[in-house]
Amino acid sequence: MNLKTILLASVLAAALPAVASGDGAAGKKKAEPCKACHGEAGVSVSPEFPNLAGQHFDYMVAALNHYKNGKRKNEIMKGQAANLSVRDINDLAAYYSGLKGLSVKY
Repeated sequence: MNLKTILLASVLAAALPAVASGDGAAGKKKAEPCKACHGEAGVSVSPEFPNLAGQHFDYMVAALNHYKNGKRKNEIMKGQAANLSVRDINDLAAYYSGLKGLSVKY
């Protein structure tokens, strides 16, 4: 491996966290439609809908992209995700991953 290749790889690796992140405050505003099913703070109003609070950022991004591209099948979520941009998805993932999820008592 030459020095140029190593430097390029280092620059790309350093840039990845900036690309794969979102703005939680913006995500909170964008989450208004989500609250009807997933609850005010990401804790579902019904066992039919998953809790989003505390989900991992990467999982949220993947799930929303899969609803958007049809890999995951759910007509309601497909419609909700259809017009989300990459930024919207990252912002929503940042918001929900930053919330405190349910905890299990032992």
